[in-house]
Amino acid sequence: MAFKRVIDIGGIKLGKNKKPFIVAELSGNHNQSLSRALRLVDLAADSGANAIKLQTYTPETLTLKSNKNEFKIKDKKSLWYNQNLFKLYQKAYTPWDWHKVIFDHAKKKGLVFFSTPFDESAVDFLEKLNVPAYKIASFENNHFPLIKRIAETKKPMIISLGMTRFEEIKELISFLKKLKVKELILLKCTSTYPTNPIETNLKTISKIKEKFDCLVGLSDHTLGIGVPIASIPYEVSMIEKHFTDSRKKVGVDSAFSLEPKELKMLCEESNNAWLSLGKVKFGPTQSEISSLKYRRSIYISKNIKKNQLISNDNIKIIRPGYGLHPKYYERIIGKKVIKDLKKGTPIKFEYLKLM
Repeated sequence: MAFKRVIDIGGIKLGKNKKPFIVAELSGNHNQSLSRALRLVDLAADSGANAIKLQTYTPETLTLKSNKNEFKIKDKKSLWYNQNLFKLYQKAYTPWDWHKVIFDHAKKKGLVFFSTPFDESAVDFLEKLNVPAYKIASFENNHFPLIKRIAETKKPMIISLGMTRFEEIKELISFLKKLKVKELILLKCTSTYPTNPIETNLKTISKIKEKFDCLVGLSDHTLGIGVPIASIPYEVSMIEKHFTDSRKKVGVDSAFSLEPKELKMLCEESNNAWLSLGKVKFGPTQSEISSLKYRRSIYISKNIKKNQLISNDNIKIIRPGYGLHPKYYERIIGKKVIKDLKKGTPIKFEYLKLM
């Protein structure tokens, strides 16, 4: 069973020869303020994003309320070093009664809206809100019961591949095919926050396409927009970036999130980069045709009398391009002219005695 080559999400088509679908990930950057969440929706729309995405969970659906050491983040490089998982998710989660308010506002602003559910109850809840697609986070792509529940909705499935080994992806794809999933987007992702660009390995995108024959996108946690722009030549169908109104207003994910000006630049420049791919073409484009006359050609550089010989002293290869092609330069040296020629005259074969 083959995956679909074109997928519709909220009325926007994704696939080959379609520009990247830009998703602004709200995450916990609302800092438990609904008014800030709605403002982020406005800013995302004004920046040109296609979609706003939430994360649907509660602390209880992600972890246990425990003070045991294993429930603390012990990576000293982590933004959330030494934080208790339950307490962190309490700060970061989006209250479920906000979802409809945020989605309705997104719809008014012309944005597609969807979410990342973290357990089956979240899927049941999101189905009532009629989301057009589901995202599965890297840390949940081994949660097969969750994936099965999403597959039952028959809606497009977007799966991040951060940390996932090749054999695990093969196992995941096999499972999806058993579930008869037809609309799939795999996202190249590196699950460190922020991500060092050297660890993004964008060349992997081509291999994912080759091996699994589905649409591929990028979920990016690097700072700035350089990496997502660099993904465009790999013909990604989707680019997802975390979004905030200001990194100075510290939120759980704000340190690696785009600000409005950056998101606007991403939307504009990713479109420009996509347009620039074009097709394989040699020779002048339609707009270049008028520039052909400014290429080099051979001109008379000093006045020449009839029967005088052409020499290096009286011709020159210059712009514009109304004279003979420069490739004839050596051939015409030593030839007689058949009439007087003034400086600035483009050389033509008809002015020369060639025999």
